[in-house]
Amino acid sequence: MTIGTDRPEPLKLYHWPAANFGDTLSARAVAWISGREVVNVRPKQAELFALGSLLHVLAKAFPEPAPGRPKPILWGTGVLNPIFRREFLDNLDIRLMRGPVGAAICRIEMTEFGDPGLLAPDVLGPAPVRDDHVVVIPHHSQMDAPAIAAMVARDARLRLVDPRQEPEAVCAAIAGAAHVVSASLHGLIVADAYGVASTWMDPAGQGLMKYHDYAASVGRYMPAPVAIDAVPGLAARAATGPLRYADGIAAARDALIRHFPKELRADATMGQAAKAAAPVT
Repeated sequence: MTIGTDRPEPLKLYHWPAANFGDTLSARAVAWISGREVVNVRPKQAELFALGSLLHVLAKAFPEPAPGRPKPILWGTGVLNPIFRREFLDNLDIRLMRGPVGAAICRIEMTEFGDPGLLAPDVLGPAPVRDDHVVVIPHHSQMDAPAIAAMVARDARLRLVDPRQEPEAVCAAIAGAAHVVSASLHGLIVADAYGVASTWMDPAGQGLMKYHDYAASVGRYMPAPVAIDAVPGLAARAATGPLRYADGIAAARDALIRHFPKELRADATMGQAAKAAAPVT
């Protein structure tokens, strides 16, 4: 089925519906690489799961095969916490995992990984001119914490960015920074995508597995987050040079592009629609 005569129907994607630029970026990335309009649907209606730590959602949504439909596809999806039941994985079509930690937990044999957030420069455009500010991005759950406001007030170089804004605004702030300090996983990932050095800040009570999963996917050494009250002391000596693991980022970006499902691209779906509409001879 198509919309009108020259557009495929929207691609059905699930992403976490909270106000958080990292989750919203999923739809932007999928629209860019597929060439299709994207709509956010409930998990059981989705064709695709992309950016996000969504394996726990899938474990609940697909304990059994979805009747009368293809298996939902995973592309760049990661884990939030350890998963102890794995039967649901047989009901999914896994093309690419975010990182090797998640793949190992799920016992999935895979040698390439990637988070779709690494495609941000392709999706949202080139970086603005960089300035000398250090951008601070809390986890969205921390944004209104007094400790965050007090920390930023201690150094004029620190610029607080609200991760609940639209991806275009947050990614532009990251891309134009001298350095990024982030408790948001996708703050770190987008900084990597634009080649901006970054520091992992304590996400205050959030699980840490997803951060290690991503870091391992690109060969980034990221053992532990820095404390919130230590951030002002980092501003004056924050790194600004090239990323040592740039080759790992490039390899993950390449894997994302190569492993995106061809059957979900606009040209493929239009071809299928044309075949279905052709008269029988």
